[in-house]
Amino acid sequence: MIQLPPAFRAQMQAQLADEFSAFEAALAQEPPVSIRVNPRKPTLNTAHLKPVPWCADGYYLPERPVFTLDPLFQAGAYYVQEASSMLLAEALRQSVNLNRPLKVLDLCAAPGGKTTLMASLLSDDSLLMCNEVIRTRIPILRENVEKWGYPNVVISNHDPDDMGGLAGFFDVVMVDAPCSGEGLFRKDADAVQEWSTDAVQLCSARQKRILAAAAPLVDQGGILIYSTCTYNEAENTENMQFLLQNGFKSRPLDLPADWQVVAKQQAGAVGYQCYPHRVEGEGFFISVFEKTDFAPAIKNNSRPFRDWKPLRPRETAQVRSWLAEPDRFSYWQKPNGDVIAILTSLEKTLYFVNDQLRNKGFGLDLGTFKGTDFVPAHALALSTALAPTIPGVELSKEEALRYFKKENLVLNEPVRGWVLARFEGLALGWMKGVGNRVNNYLPKDWRIRMEIKEYV
Repeated sequence: MIQLPPAFRAQMQAQLADEFSAFEAALAQEPPVSIRVNPRKPTLNTAHLKPVPWCADGYYLPERPVFTLDPLFQAGAYYVQEASSMLLAEALRQSVNLNRPLKVLDLCAAPGGKTTLMASLLSDDSLLMCNEVIRTRIPILRENVEKWGYPNVVISNHDPDDMGGLAGFFDVVMVDAPCSGEGLFRKDADAVQEWSTDAVQLCSARQKRILAAAAPLVDQGGILIYSTCTYNEAENTENMQFLLQNGFKSRPLDLPADWQVVAKQQAGAVGYQCYPHRVEGEGFFISVFEKTDFAPAIKNNSRPFRDWKPLRPRETAQVRSWLAEPDRFSYWQKPNGDVIAILTSLEKTLYFVNDQLRNKGFGLDLGTFKGTDFVPAHALALSTALAPTIPGVELSKEEALRYFKKENLVLNEPVRGWVLARFEGLALGWMKGVGNRVNNYLPKDWRIRMEIKEYV
């Protein structure tokens, strides 16, 4: 049984009344395990899995496997995500037209769960910017975005206060705010130890600062979605009131009663609370708002990317063969030699983003030229834009795990040049046949460090 802080216990007893004992009992149980599959990498067999009610791509697992040692996980076939937080899928479905091109911002994005969820739902020509303020969290965000493999995702590293140049730019802004973590107590013992009423008030103040910076970024008539993994009013309903006072109106959702999600209404706003004794998931709060205030018209007079050069015709012809639909992209070379493919439907929009933000990365990283030879990037191997005709070698699970240990494999048949390492048809990364050797081009930072003998 978790030893709950006395002040938290009193808070939840007041909030839940006669449901508190069921809530406390739920915290003593093992948390459910859930994943969300990548609809563009439909490899995982989900026929035997129980679906998450509010997310078409979400499923519960009967037990928690060692995800690190699953080649399908490493290749982006699915993302391990807490089921309650997948309620974002239903909130988006009910509040925006997902069939049209949208400009979407995930303001507090790392490690990338909600970014990859939104990427799966948006149209091909939508722009999805995932921002993370803490620089040390950018690598895991980038890794998860690259695994998911969608070429319309932009990564940025800015404090929300630094994004004022994008005022009125976005159709949807997602604020999954840093919080006191009350909803994660049974998964994270540190969250219990770190909780205090002072920490709650500190989080609430920080959330208001983030919301104050996020509000101007939403276009008039656009949507702001605010969520936390907490239960308390200071971080949830009080911040709903803050949005009502700053140019937004509440957008209620229509959720089936059998989902057991609790509507929390207060003075003209409604949010939705998941409790672990009611839903098969953790504590999670979500609310949806529509921007009513005037938003300035965007004047996009930006010119092509500073410091980038259009790729030369001969090299362009060479890299186009690596993509399934090369006509959808334009091709650029950065000063460091990296070759980037940009969706032409987003090109002018990205000129503007490039002018407004300093710390960002966008486009599909194709690779680099070394002399006349093209060296493909790992991001290209995992991209859903990769041409299906690229040659590959199907690996066993043991071989795939040794690939992720960054060992050089001995294959049954010799290979020449660049080939994909594949597992169950899904690309894992690049290998290159040189003479009698097969070199492993998995990035060093992606190497599995666990022992794998007992799992193969």
